[in-house]
Amino acid sequence: MAQRGRGGHPARTVLEQLIRDRQQTFEEFVNYAEEFAQENKEPGTLSLRHLQRLVAGRRSDGSALGPVRPATARLLERIFSMDIDELLEAPPPVEVISDSTGELRQMISTSRRVDSAVISLLGEQLNTIRKIDRQLGAVVAHEEVKTKARQVGRLLSHSLHPHMRAQLAGLLSELHTLAGWQALDIGSVSESWQHYERAKSAAIESGTLSFETHSLAEQAFVLLDLGQPGDAVDILADVRARADRSCSHLFRAWLAAAHGEALAADSRRSESLHAFDEAANLLPIDSMNFDGPYVALDSTHLARWRGHALARFGDAEAVAVLSSALDRLDPSFTRAETALRVDLATALATLGERDAAREHATVARQLAADIGSARQDRRLRALTNRLR
Repeated sequence: MAQRGRGGHPARTVLEQLIRDRQQTFEEFVNYAEEFAQENKEPGTLSLRHLQRLVAGRRSDGSALGPVRPATARLLERIFSMDIDELLEAPPPVEVISDSTGELRQMISTSRRVDSAVISLLGEQLNTIRKIDRQLGAVVAHEEVKTKARQVGRLLSHSLHPHMRAQLAGLLSELHTLAGWQALDIGSVSESWQHYERAKSAAIESGTLSFETHSLAEQAFVLLDLGQPGDAVDILADVRARADRSCSHLFRAWLAAAHGEALAADSRRSESLHAFDEAANLLPIDSMNFDGPYVALDSTHLARWRGHALARFGDAEAVAVLSSALDRLDPSFTRAETALRVDLATALATLGERDAAREHATVARQLAADIGSARQDRRLRALTNRLR
């Protein structure tokens, strides 16, 4: 039978099922869609009445829907990364247990079988998703991360073993942190914030300070995108103060670099560069075997971050730092390369080297389109006027 939602009836369309999976009412989703449209400059609109017709798959009189307005269709397609025709199809049948007591017993029994081997397997799956994400972008990997988060969240909510609960919570925090970064990159700022809220809650249950501080630090980048660098600086300063010696040198180096980026966004040059110096001093030679939240940081990525700050300040040194980082960057880090090339184009434009700047901007624009990075596309549009 089809999966039933809070209203008791089976989902009539894939669209209705996806809204239920987000644990949103129709009113909440309409408000979210309006915010998404404003943030991403989408002209499409969606009223509650229109949404109710769409999720039903028919008009109120029972007649066929007819074509969906192109702007509305594009808005929904961007939110869900699915074609409008797929969204309006009937959802595939899902076997469910009609007896809620029986379902609860089943999930508790399933969660009881979670052991270290299962945790390890789930961690390997997350690492695989990370590799796909960094190379192909959120346009490919975002839905997979959210699905995995729902799966781990169900196991956690029915687990009775404290040690397994802690490990599942740490894994769930990592999944929502990744989903938050992806959502930010594709321009879903409100969704990103909510993922980080869930990541923080899971991190607290994990009992591991580094997971909690990691989710807090990542959420600060949402504030940077909202144009609130002062708030981001305050959060990251507090997070760094909380990250005691139980946190690894690599993670503390990452926090220092994140703080440096926020300080750069707040136009605090000397403090920013000092934070990057602290990150370089903390950075271990070998960061391959690291137990804690996942952070992508080595000497190349640190140079990339520092170069970003230097480009913000219009420092001539930025071009050399960023060019060196680009030469050394692992080519599988497509999102990182996209951001780096935008920074390099910005730095070159500041020096008046417009032809070279255009070359990097052109490559960055294609990469941003390939991975669906609205965040970098927005930066490129802002740079366009300087390159004319």
